[in-house]
This record gives sequence, C-alpha cells and structure tokens, in this order.
Amino acid sequence: MRKEYLKGMALCLTAALAWGVSFPVMGQALLRMDPFNFTALRYGAAAAIMLAILFYKEGGAALKLRGERYVLAWALGSCGFCGYGFFIFHGQQLAGQSGALSASAMIATTPMLTLVLNWAIRGKRPSAVAFGCIGLSFYGVLLVVSGGAPGSLLHQGVASDSAAFLLLGAASWALYTLGASFFPGWSGYRYSAITTGLGLTTILLADFSLQALGYIPRPALAELPALLPYLAYMVLVAGVLAVLCWNLGNKIITPTNGVLFLDVVPLTAFAVEALAGTPIAAGQLLGAACTGAALVLNNLYQRRPLAVSASLPSSRPG
Repeated sequence: MRKEYLKGMALCLTAALAWGVSFPVMGQALLRMDPFNFTALRYGAAAAIMLAILFYKEGGAALKLRGERYVLAWALGSCGFCGYGFFIFHGQQLAGQSGALSASAMIATTPMLTLVLNWAIRGKRPSAVAFGCIGLSFYGVLLVVSGGAPGSLLHQGVASDSAAFLLLGAASWALYTLGASFFPGWSGYRYSAITTGLGLTTILLADFSLQALGYIPRPALAELPALLPYLAYMVLVAGVLAVLCWNLGNKIITPTNGVLFLDVVPLTAFAVEALAGTPIAAGQLLGAACTGAALVLNNLYQRRPLAVSASLPSSRPG
C-alpha cells in the first residue's frame, strides 16, 4: 500500500514538472497564435490520442456512456480543458513578458481552491495540517516568483484583467481535479479520455463562435510549421502524458493530496527561466526549500493512516 502511495506521488510530480515547462513553451507559442485556436488544435489531437489509449487499455465498452453521468463528465471536461486552456493562457498572453511566471504562480492557488471547493461541495472541512502545508508551500512559491521579496509583488502587480483570467483558469482546473472523485468506478485512463473528448466539443463550439463574432482570427495555416515543436510538446507531454499521470496519480492519493504538487509548477517554470539566464536569488532558493518541505510534511502526515493500518493484524480468516 505504501508503494502504491509513492507511485501516486511520482505520477502527480511527473505531471507537475511537465506543466511547469509548458508555460515557457506557451510563451513562445502565443507569439504565433492566439490561445483559443491553439487550445482547439492542441486538444483536438490530444483527445484523439487519449481515446485511442482508452480503447487499447480497456476496450470499446469503456467508450460507451449509457446510463452514466455524461452531462457531469462533459461539464468537468469543459472546465478542465476549455475553461483552463482558454482562461489561463489568455491571462498569460495579457500579462505580457512576465506571463509565464505569472500564470504558473497562479496555479499555486489551486490547492487552496480545491480544499475550499471540496469543503463547499462535500461539507468536509480540511484539517489544520492541510491548510498549514498549503500555506507554507504557497509562501515558498511567492518567494520564488518575487525574487525573494514577496512584498514587491504588491508594487509590480498583474493587470486586473489578466489576474481575473488566471484565477478563473486555476479554479477551472481545481474543479476538474476534484470532479474525478464523482466517478469512483472510472479508471484514470477513462476519466482522462472521456472528459477530454467531451470537453473538446465545448472548445470547438467556443472557438468557432469567437471566430464568427470576429473576436479572434481563423488560424493561419502558414504558421503551423513554426508552431509544430510547441504543439508537439503541449499535445504529447503536457496534454496526454501529464493529464494521464495526473488523473492516475490522484486516483491513488486523492485529489486533495495530489493538488499540493501543483506548487511544483511555478518552481519548474522558474527553473526553466533561470536556465535561460535569469539569476537566482538566495530568497528564491529558500522559497523552493519551503515548497519542498511542505510536500514532504504533507506526505508524512498523509502516510500516517497507512502506517497504522499496516501495523494492525489482518482480520481475514487464516
């Protein structure tokens, strides 16, 4: 059981690292295409791959939704892929040069949003330890993205329209992650594929509507060759591998524990920017240590019930 829990942690960490890299990648892609058309292209390809994987893993019966909560699955897929894809990357585009770090930093609010949503939906009050770990982790993220001086964020600021879209994106992903708990009989593969496929319908409808209303242009085919490297990463790594790892991992350790790994996202985005030549301050190293400590403390706290159950004698007849 402990090995299974560690496997779940490793899967969630893999997803977080992949998404951390995705923000600098999207920073380059957004110079060539708007986030709405890019999201449609991205999840059009990702949905096809996800459904093919589900068919291979679980057969054609897993693709059928007779008598199941397909409306809820569509709503959650719309939140997770249309809502998140449109809002977070439109907010990143509006934030300009600092968009990659601003967007990834906003993802650090997702653990708190998930706990609050879980409390509101299920009436389950989070423990003080959970709030403490999230607070420590979030403080570490603030240290990292502010260069070691969180107070400077009040002076730098992010435009209100950008911040609003970024927050909506983070809330959309929190709701999608929490929504997996409403499908206990679905595997991580099935939840990923079905919600991506259903969410794609909302993405395409919204994208075509925005084009028809003149808010966004039709995608220029001439830009596709230059976009291919970024599209490949966002589809195969951030869109398929990361989403599968995320849903499989949360199936093991539960969403309220898995979401804490999202605080690794801005740390990864920052590390990519640092490798590109951005200097690292001592306060930022302290921030990374705070976030790492929060993950470790939360892990130790969550594994206590596992250790207790493992020490109890088996009740099975023998």
